Amino acid sequence: MGVKGFVEGGIASIIAGASTHPLDLIKVRIQLQGESHLPNPAMQPAFRPALAFTSATTSMPSTFCAPAPQPPRVGPVSLGLRIAQTEGVKALFSGVSATILRQTLYSTTRMGLYDILKRKWADPESGNLPLPRKLAAGLVAGGVGAAVGNPADVAMVRMQADGRLPIHQRRNYRSVIDAIREMSKHEGITSLWRGSSLTVNRAMIVTASQLASYDQMKEVILEKGIMNDGIGTHVVASFGAGFVAAVASNPIDVIKTRVMNMKVEAGATAPYSGALDCAMKTVRAEGPMALYKGFVPTISRQGPFTVVLFVTLEKVRELLKDF
Repeated sequence: MGVKGFVEGGIASIIAGASTHPLDLIKVRIQLQGESHLPNPAMQPAFRPALAFTSATTSMPSTFCAPAPQPPRVGPVSLGLRIAQTEGVKALFSGVSATILRQTLYSTTRMGLYDILKRKWADPESGNLPLPRKLAAGLVAGGVGAAVGNPADVAMVRMQADGRLPIHQRRNYRSVIDAIREMSKHEGITSLWRGSSLTVNRAMIVTASQLASYDQMKEVILEKGIMNDGIGTHVVASFGAGFVAAVASNPIDVIKTRVMNMKVEAGATAPYSGALDCAMKTVRAEGPMALYKGFVPTISRQGPFTVVLFVTLEKVRELLKDF
């Protein structure tokens, strides 16, 4: 039963992660808006990528008399359209190979381990698991899963964020394997676990809030007779779980994204010395609500991701119930 839980969780997580990847990419781009150490996007050279929608190109003067003003920040829909127009439709799936690897390592581990702990800690007579134990199982499973999947997480963030950099500063990783190899070669093996404390903390919060709240909401819906055990119950419980997870994890997610994405040049001082420094600089420069930057795309991604995850998981369990 233990191995079966890993397989079921892994299949569902990979499908959910790949299908909602563009929403996650938009979330990452929005969370990185406003970083003061980055070059002014308005001064970056214009270019025309493959699959761009517009036929006109803009030219930039070779010299500047004064710095150009910072372009206005845009919402998730406008940003998605802008990425498609300036970088090509394929750019919305930048880093999808890293997402698949991350789900294979991180989500397979957390889903399988949560299933094991849930069975182990359940009441032997009733088979029920109280909410505090569900939360504890989620915290443990999320922490272990994040530690396993951190290299893929770092690669995913960098590949998603690459298109917002000037052309000459882009990393241009060809795949998640190439990203991991290049990071190890130029920044050391420890760079693969950059921001790991944040990843672990976020994963513990997400897994505890997401998996525990889904199980709890589903139990309440069935016990109260509000709905029968079917796809309707799974959708309602999973969307509620996605909202809870998004609210709980967004501040850590913003800091994690910025720490993982920072570029550390040899001999230069890193933009952030750590998670706390990043949080303080972000709040000081952009205000406390900056920690909820990207919340709309977060919930827009977390909702569909969680729905696809649990609906797929229930169907996979149905298919594999005899194994």
